Amino acid sequence: MNKQNKVRKSLKVSFLDGIFASAMVGLTIDYITPYALALRATTSQIGILSAAPNLISSLSQLKSADLVEKLKSRKKVINLFVFLHALMGLPIILVPYLFKTHAVLFLIIFVTLFTSLNAFAAPAWSSLMSDHIPIRSRGKYFGWRNKVLGIVTIVSSFAAGSILFIFKNNILRGFLIIFSLAAICRFTSWYFLTQMYEPPLRLKRESYFSVWDFVRRARESNFAKFVIFAASLAFSVSLSSPFFSVFMLRDLKFNYLTYTSLIITVSLTQIFLIDRWGRRADKFGNIKIIKFSSLFIAGLPFCWIINHNPFYLGFIQVLSGFAWAGYNLCAINFIYDAVSAEKRTRCIAFFSSFVGIATCLGALAGGFLANVLPHLFGYKLLSLFLISSILRFFVAAFLFPKVKEVRATERISHKELFYSVIGIKK
Repeated sequence: MNKQNKVRKSLKVSFLDGIFASAMVGLTIDYITPYALALRATTSQIGILSAAPNLISSLSQLKSADLVEKLKSRKKVINLFVFLHALMGLPIILVPYLFKTHAVLFLIIFVTLFTSLNAFAAPAWSSLMSDHIPIRSRGKYFGWRNKVLGIVTIVSSFAAGSILFIFKNNILRGFLIIFSLAAICRFTSWYFLTQMYEPPLRLKRESYFSVWDFVRRARESNFAKFVIFAASLAFSVSLSSPFFSVFMLRDLKFNYLTYTSLIITVSLTQIFLIDRWGRRADKFGNIKIIKFSSLFIAGLPFCWIINHNPFYLGFIQVLSGFAWAGYNLCAINFIYDAVSAEKRTRCIAFFSSFVGIATCLGALAGGFLANVLPHLFGYKLLSLFLISSILRFFVAAFLFPKVKEVRATERISHKELFYSVIGIKK
């Protein structure tokens, strides 16, 4: 089989991996916090539940590139750590039954391991996939891929919410079902990952650089400036992001169907728009879209202060999906553009590590502030949302302009870009 056919087969099995991995995400990512609340977690413990996985994941990823270089294979790293990630889903399922006295503590430990094992494989996977996709097609391809996989995530997330609603009088049984399904999906996705083709990995001594090399070049490196921006935005976002679920379920007392409907609204919007973002990123550049999206992201927490009607919040979730679809797609694609293939695994690992550490610090700070801030319109969490929004605007306004596009692109105004994405203009 020639290289072209191997790459084509690899993309096919990668897509199948993505189907089952996305189902796993839909069954878990938005239900870990409700699971913790069902186990009687406090607001501070929710902050730690968000912070600890991000911290350990970030630190572990700093060694991801080293292991790839030692084994001289990205595929070996991916296969090993995704299998361990799937395996770690089992103790999460059993927490209420085996660790009744300190259930929340053990949940935090197992979720931290669960997240870290998956994160360790992520830089190697991203590097491998970028080798398969030509640079001028990455936005279009990943936009299409993420759109299809997003549908799978939404369907599985809605299924999870429906199961929890059905078992509302025995909620732990509901969590047992959805997390068991998630584990099965992850083991299936791991099987397809083992079928991927890996081109020969060419490593050059001059391509190596350490964390300290990266930090020392922060003032002059365009990539380092981008990492600083992304980490700062991640800190500002994570001040509030772990607590929207708490606000909906505990403070506003939404049922699981209302909660699920609001959660999947973000994903639905991303599905409809992500391929449009991808095509425009190929044409107008990733930086233009990141800058535009980050301004929307900055205003999202403030919007939650204005009104708490589920229909209004549904509209805000549409705006959230619109903004995050562009940001998430273009942030990783910018790294693909900005660094050489030899440095890509290490650069993705450093990016993920710094963003993860910032996310951890933000969640810890948010968990502390949530208990000491004054009430705003009757809720302490609304004060936290306001602070998060202000910091996001600061980061978008003062840190991002220092990052430059790395390839030739066409020019377009923010207004024209907005109209183009929502379909008013082509």
